[in-house]
Amino acid sequence: MARIPYLEKSDLAEADQELLNRPIALFKALVNSPKAARAFSGVGGFIRYGSKLDARLRELAILQVGWLARSPYEWSHHVKIGHDFGVTDADIQALIDDTAGKATSLDALSLTVLKAAREIANDGGMSDATFAALQPTLGNEQMVDLTITISFYCAVVRVLATLKIDVEPDYMPYLERWPLPA
Repeated sequence: MARIPYLEKSDLAEADQELLNRPIALFKALVNSPKAARAFSGVGGFIRYGSKLDARLRELAILQVGWLARSPYEWSHHVKIGHDFGVTDADIQALIDDTAGKATSLDALSLTVLKAAREIANDGGMSDATFAALQPTLGNEQMVDLTITISFYCAVVRVLATLKIDVEPDYMPYLERWPLPA
């Protein structure tokens, strides 16, 4: 159960009501501080709509963060969003397997993106070797975008956990299909 109330558009000043154009539980909680919600949505919006990073790679990186953090909200939402951007069920199983150290059929770039996400989430930064492996393919702009994406979602999972944001019923089937480890 969330630690703060979920607000509706009608609870907000007219100038802030657009913050709930996508009325998911996370945003309904964040709008308790409209300025913070606006800043949060700005970075999230850039990642989704402004970044040049390949959408499938972006979603794999976000899913890796959600998996590592055991974040039901992040995981369920981005399994659905990932499917919308080309992540397959086989990719999800490969992410789970790769995280467990098992062999997968993922391509080298995807595997290295997952490794980068694990390093940032677990170690606080990407290793020199992983950065050097990705930079020739991604270039500087996409390296920044990837780093911002992974780092932002490391923050997102902490916000979700601290505020105890509930998974909406529409997203529960994704948790049932792909349960997080205990």
